[in-house]
Amino acid sequence: MSFQLPITPPDRVGGLVAGRASRGGGVEIPVYYPATGAQISTLIEDDADAVDHAVMAARHAFDTGPWPGMGLTKRVEALEACRDAILAHVDELARLECAATGLVLKELKARHMVRAAYNFRFFAEHISQSSGQVYTQTENYVTTVTRVPVGVAALIAPWNAPVALATMKIASALAFGNTCVLKPSEQTPLALARVVELLQEVLPEGVLNLVNGRGPVTGAALVAHKCVDLVSFTGGTETGRAIMSAAGQNLIPCTMELGGKSANIIFASADREQALDGALAGIFSNNGQQCLAGSRILVERSIFDDFTEAFAERARKVRVGDPLDDATELGPLASNAHMNRVLSFAGMAQEDGGRLLTGGTRRDDLGAGYFINPTAFIAQSNADRCAQSEIFGPFATFLPFDGVDEALHIANDTEFGLVSYVWSDHLPTVMRMNDGLRSGVVWVNTPMMRELRAPFGGFKSSGVGREGGAACEAFYTEEKTTSTPIRPANIRRFGV
Repeated sequence: MSFQLPITPPDRVGGLVAGRASRGGGVEIPVYYPATGAQISTLIEDDADAVDHAVMAARHAFDTGPWPGMGLTKRVEALEACRDAILAHVDELARLECAATGLVLKELKARHMVRAAYNFRFFAEHISQSSGQVYTQTENYVTTVTRVPVGVAALIAPWNAPVALATMKIASALAFGNTCVLKPSEQTPLALARVVELLQEVLPEGVLNLVNGRGPVTGAALVAHKCVDLVSFTGGTETGRAIMSAAGQNLIPCTMELGGKSANIIFASADREQALDGALAGIFSNNGQQCLAGSRILVERSIFDDFTEAFAERARKVRVGDPLDDATELGPLASNAHMNRVLSFAGMAQEDGGRLLTGGTRRDDLGAGYFINPTAFIAQSNADRCAQSEIFGPFATFLPFDGVDEALHIANDTEFGLVSYVWSDHLPTVMRMNDGLRSGVVWVNTPMMRELRAPFGGFKSSGVGREGGAACEAFYTEEKTTSTPIRPANIRRFGV
């Protein structure tokens, strides 16, 4: 079976530095359409010299350009213009994103691109309401605390939702007056290259720059550069550790949104249909490729058999196929290597004594694309590899529990702590779970949602720092304290 390409992408994709093509480095990386496995474009990797060119352009724009000192009204207008540029190209951007990621086009249009545009509006509104601090308690002094931009931000975006997640970083860094160098994943560069191109028409020269390439080449050169002032990364935990280690050599602050193995905890006191809908959405949305997926589904023992049977029945009916078809619910995984990795956990689960409920196989009837059947296993214990490893695909692992204490123990028994889901209509149960869960976000009786004013990030190996309105303001600005005497200061006189 062959699927139509959503758009004809550019033959070659490179970086953009101060609005012009980057120097590149000569290494060519193929870009594939996950629905067919066919190469559709070529990425030109930026080597260390090209990265240096981009960072120095951002450095020059910060040190001498108008952006850091731009008045609030003009900066708000620029952020709103960024939003308008994305909204004017929603269809094009969604199709480019679909071509590189295999995500369902309908969802990209309705959710990802709308969210990308809203990121700029949100931070335009946020800075419009920001205020400083004034202290007058000390006799004869007025002390003010203001926030100033930090400098050059290195922004490293993941492959699973490139535009939606990268624009959160871009919008927040720009809103507070920083300049940026963005590095997308080498697997999914298409839509973000176009976003950066569109925003060049809105932003001053050198404020937003793009470099492309692999983490050990382009990414390593970026985070180790001595003119980078801060790093924001979303991606895998091991890569996050390497980035923080490199950035630490220059004492560069970092935010890290990393992996997850989130518990989706379903009590007998929950609305059963709501919880079932939420469990399915929590693991199969975004083709199952999201760090906040509810991939460990903990179900109270009294309803465990009925719930897992109902889940498996619904999972078998999930429509897997063409990302361009509005009826499709699950598209292909992002790459052949990733598909094989996800499928390998089906074998591991069986080796560990798990019981297959459904899936665990490739969809060979859909051609050479990276399609698999929605998968669910009952693990023998929470120590099983499929219960502890971040699989990052449409792969649910079920575990039974008895009571609140055991649910908390299982949920917290992981190196990760990004999000947790709790399903119960019994208020004391909800309050006890919320108090005991070791995760940065808890969603009660709802699938994933995002309140941009609230901090988002994880405990333990799920991250360092937070994203969100005030959290981004704290990261992308430095506090400056200024004390001024009201009347001439009474200064001790030396040498008189």
